[in-house]
Amino acid sequence: MSEKRSAFLRGCKNGIPIAAGYFAVAFSLGISMKRAGITAPQGFLLSFLNHASAGEYAAISAIGASASLLETVLVTCIADARYLLMSFSFSQKFSPQTSLKDRLLCGFGITDELFALAVAQPSYLEPMYFYGAFLTAALCWATGSVCGIIGGTLLPERIVQALSVALYAMFLAIIIPQGREDKVVAGLILLAFVSSGLLAHFLPQLSEGTRVIILTLVLCALAAHFFPRKEEGR
Repeated sequence: MSEKRSAFLRGCKNGIPIAAGYFAVAFSLGISMKRAGITAPQGFLLSFLNHASAGEYAAISAIGASASLLETVLVTCIADARYLLMSFSFSQKFSPQTSLKDRLLCGFGITDELFALAVAQPSYLEPMYFYGAFLTAALCWATGSVCGIIGGTLLPERIVQALSVALYAMFLAIIIPQGREDKVVAGLILLAFVSSGLLAHFLPQLSEGTRVIILTLVLCALAAHFFPRKEEGR
């Protein structure tokens, strides 16, 4: 088995827990799509091309409110602006020999969970590994949306809300092992939770995406200043 094929299959395997969490959340998004008048084929395409729950929900809300195309694009870009910041860190995971095509395609698939999975890999990131993880997760995300459109309205609202908890549990399963290995990471995780709660309480007018951008810039700057990482032995 070739090295690239092995990396692809390993990515598919590691992407399964993320895919399971995505399916549950996308199911509830599918219900919102149905209410907005989006059909199953349209929902599949929308979810496969937009992998962020916040941005996709913003787009669905805009579509349901009969917003213009420009308004829909703007609100989606604003909700997903934090991925611009993630891409700076993500780009450093690739070997200098990685092609621009692979960099752009991997950048297209960035989500919070896939980003965490990718940066946790030792040494440089093999693009085929990310393709495998992305394909597994994205297909479940899109399929979950379709299932939500078709049959989500048959389930009680409490069950639909409970399904969304799986995504948060899955994300914790990604970052907690890193926190156990590195005290700095553990401290940043705790500080991020506390800071996010304080911002939400004292500045409720800030959107979730804006809070993430502010905290990412501030906490990453503090970590880089006080706990710089050495580049030896990548």
